[in-house]
Amino acid sequence: MTESVEQMIDRLCAKIPDHPEPGVLFRDLTPLFADGDGFARTVDALVDAFRGQYDCVAGVEARGFMIASAVAYASGVGIVPVRKKGKLPRETISQQYDLEYGTETLEIHTDDVPRGSRVLVLDDVLATGGTLGASASLLTRAGFNVAGFGVIMELTALRGRAQLGGHRVRALLRV
Repeated sequence: MTESVEQMIDRLCAKIPDHPEPGVLFRDLTPLFADGDGFARTVDALVDAFRGQYDCVAGVEARGFMIASAVAYASGVGIVPVRKKGKLPRETISQQYDLEYGTETLEIHTDDVPRGSRVLVLDDVLATGGTLGASASLLTRAGFNVAGFGVIMELTALRGRAQLGGHRVRALLRV
């Protein structure tokens, strides 16, 4: 029997108990990124899930950059980096959002792709939805249409989907 993408991701994901604190099982996707076949299958699954539904992809800093770059290349489209505040050199717009113990700000350039473009937002993990929700708000304010969200893993207990405004979400592995 051929291993499914979901099974492959689960197998390649390192599971570290009690990190960063007791009782937490941390799921590390870096072994998946390091496995050529595994990463290729992951990228293909994200491309297939949204084929024909986007004009460009947005990668959320930092691991989202790796995923978005690969999906953009495989799809023949461009990429919009969603960066932390102060990292982009030209005119930007920003979106602040809440973290568990503070706030963070994301920024994008406003002129990298045409307004009205359909943007697929990609990241490694959907947890609470704060970062992806802020990314969607930022892209919408810039005049883009959010085509959906693609993630490798969703931590379902944290209910992050609720923060994504009803947009389509494709998580390759839900835990």
